[in-house]
Amino acid sequence: MDFLFDYGLFLAKIATVVIAIVSILVIIKGLKGHHGAQKGELEVTDLTEQYKDTVYQLESHLFDKPLLKARDKAEKKAEKEKHKARQNEVKKAAKEGDLSHTRDPRLFVLDFHGSIDAREVAALREEVTAILAVAIEGDEVLLRLETGGGMVHGYGLASSQLDRLKSAGVSLTISVDKVAASGGYMMACVADKIISAPFAVVGSIGVIAQLPNFNKLLKKNDIEFEQITAGEFKRTLTMFGENTDKAREKFQTEIEETHGLFKDFIAIHRPDLDLEKVATGEHWFGKQAVALGLVDEIGTSDDFISQACKDREVLQVRYVQRKKLAEKLAGVTGDAADNLLLKWISRGQRPIM
Repeated sequence: MDFLFDYGLFLAKIATVVIAIVSILVIIKGLKGHHGAQKGELEVTDLTEQYKDTVYQLESHLFDKPLLKARDKAEKKAEKEKHKARQNEVKKAAKEGDLSHTRDPRLFVLDFHGSIDAREVAALREEVTAILAVAIEGDEVLLRLETGGGMVHGYGLASSQLDRLKSAGVSLTISVDKVAASGGYMMACVADKIISAPFAVVGSIGVIAQLPNFNKLLKKNDIEFEQITAGEFKRTLTMFGENTDKAREKFQTEIEETHGLFKDFIAIHRPDLDLEKVATGEHWFGKQAVALGLVDEIGTSDDFISQACKDREVLQVRYVQRKKLAEKLAGVTGDAADNLLLKWISRGQRPIM
């Protein structure tokens, strides 16, 4: 009995510490939100120039300088003639008021490294809006995607942002170097073409929700839990109350409905995919995913960008917010609060995909 008493006291202390930590993180998260949103800015990096610089540095060790000098001279001459011809085209187009012919088509490169709540969609929507504002016929977008999925509503919005590009007629390629699972695949399926590395993880077309229930522990220690709602299914399953079969059935129905919407979305964008075969919640590696029709070809984002740099300008577009040191510290702590709270609470309240 003494052992059980000591063990129970130990658990109570641990629970107290955990609750205190969560409370502090919630407060910090709240303070983080009071800073007010700062307007960010676009960072544009010329990946074509980076590629050429890298090649030139290696070539300088492989070839004689006179040979390189002669080649550079010939290339500059050809570039000068091309620029002159292009300027004439631009002047003619400007007179006609057709700005779409005043520049050559570009490849825009975006990055999405998704968290469980897909908070990165805030930057993605700014990047997509900027590209659509200047896009001309022939422009393309490559999205380097890396995420294991997360909140349904977050990844639904991220997919909608990519759909804006498709609706505007901008060709979209998505490259999966490591993982695009669940909500990540929901984003990927919007693309005109999906490229996957051989061992990238793809698929996981399913929905999950889980939470612990402490009701028996509370009852054992004579602790009452009150929960007041308006509406029969305002809350179905709960962490501290007593869950009923009716609540479980309702929650299961909601999960199934979400899965159905997930499959319907994929069917629209990849109509030839055998959903009954792949929408089982399983995941596959890149080579397997090609055979199943989940992706279109094997390759990496590096291959795609290197090839594009040989014949056109490739620009990486990033939306960033400059933060002061105090805000960075608050952001780091806030992210920690997000991760902890999402793992402990949100998984039990909303489905994860």
